[in-house]
Amino acid sequence: MARHAGPPDGGWGWMIVAGCFLVTICTRAVTRCISIFFVEFQAYFGQDYARTAWIHSIVDCATMLCAPLGSLISNHVSCQIGIMLGGLLASAGLILSSFATSLEHLYLSLGVLTGLGFALCYSPAIAMVGKYFNKRKALAYGIAMSGSGIGTFILAPVVQLLIEQFSWRGALLILGGFVLNLCVCGALMRPIAHKEDHKTASEFLEQDYVPEAQKQDLKRMSICSPLIKVWSHECLCYCSWKEYDFLLMPGFMVLAVSVLFMAYGCSPLFVYLVPYALSVGVSHHQAAFLMSILGVIDIIGNITFGWLTDRRCLKKHRYFCYLFAVGMDGLCCLFLPVLQNFPLLVPFSFTFGYFDGAYVTLIPVVTADVVGTSSLSSALGVVYFLHAIPYLVSPPVAGWLVDTTGSYTASFLLCGFSMIFSSTLLCFARLAKKIKRMHLRSLTNDTGMKQHIWTNGAIAYSVTAELDQKDIEFLAVDTNSYTNR
Repeated sequence: MARHAGPPDGGWGWMIVAGCFLVTICTRAVTRCISIFFVEFQAYFGQDYARTAWIHSIVDCATMLCAPLGSLISNHVSCQIGIMLGGLLASAGLILSSFATSLEHLYLSLGVLTGLGFALCYSPAIAMVGKYFNKRKALAYGIAMSGSGIGTFILAPVVQLLIEQFSWRGALLILGGFVLNLCVCGALMRPIAHKEDHKTASEFLEQDYVPEAQKQDLKRMSICSPLIKVWSHECLCYCSWKEYDFLLMPGFMVLAVSVLFMAYGCSPLFVYLVPYALSVGVSHHQAAFLMSILGVIDIIGNITFGWLTDRRCLKKHRYFCYLFAVGMDGLCCLFLPVLQNFPLLVPFSFTFGYFDGAYVTLIPVVTADVVGTSSLSSALGVVYFLHAIPYLVSPPVAGWLVDTTGSYTASFLLCGFSMIFSSTLLCFARLAKKIKRMHLRSLTNDTGMKQHIWTNGAIAYSVTAELDQKDIEFLAVDTNSYTNR
């Protein structure tokens, strides 16, 4: 495993981007294309919207619910092993689904088993991109995440053609073989270690309760190595806590709550866009083409937003770019019920697809800005875990509203307002933080608080009046003086 002072921003990192690109095709694009099977499943099994929608919900829910498991395997075993194992599970789930005799069978095979396989691949692959890039992180994520859009653009008409030629069973069997490419993606994920990744080891060795003899033993073997079983209970608890201490960060808490509402709003559209288009008189091929349009424009959103937010003028405003994209997708959902024909649905697919690609690209970027690179894999696992319940609940709820009201209007309005609330929550949280910062600065100026620097041997502590930054900075000096300035 190579060790770097910081992300290399290139080199093998571009192969990591290519691997993540293929992972998003095999996971998110395939999940989106399951909506094309919706009408086939409904007709074959003779079930209503709500019961049929559970298939897509369980796939998405299992993918996000088990995301922390993917991060755990990646952190403590190997990212390569985790993604390869996930590819085998996802392929097995799709193949078994081709022999389904009931919706319950599909719930388990296509929903749980395939979703679990996707979970072991998705968040570790995304986290690997963050470990290899810093300066061009948003662009790298834009390229990697565009696999979802490109995959949807290509797979949507292909899946429709496969269904017509081989029935839905044959189409699922072929998709099962296709997602085995995840094993190839896993082989590309060469691990990399940064100096900051080993801080927890040195911090633990500095604790007073660790015996000196044990410290010497732990220095000889990497206590946080994923391949060495740690025999010290205290060390294991300490490292586990340091891995998830970001959960108490106020910024991450606000982001987590907003993700719940955003996930609730975005999921039903990918399930019901094709059925809604068919209900207003659009042909099957045109409905599949709408998914293709959404997918290809998703690519443009991924790459252009990734490139733009890497520019110096927008790099500090990634947070607001993210909430703007989420809010625009919410507005698109609010207008969808009045779009009753194919020429009107095409602009919707363009707009929704673009901003969907934009905020999907910025999710890992914003998460990394909040928690830092060293905790990114674990934080992404939690963020995608938070998608699970909304992904599970929202499509069946939307289906129940369609069955009850006989219209898609209520479902799409609920999705739109949920995403707008997510964006508004983030906006108010950031404004509140700015107001608090300005208030603290004004108090500092009024009281004339002084900055003190004192040293002890080779370490100096600088207590700053800026409470929003780190309270204590460790400075290397060679003097034992005390200065008051």
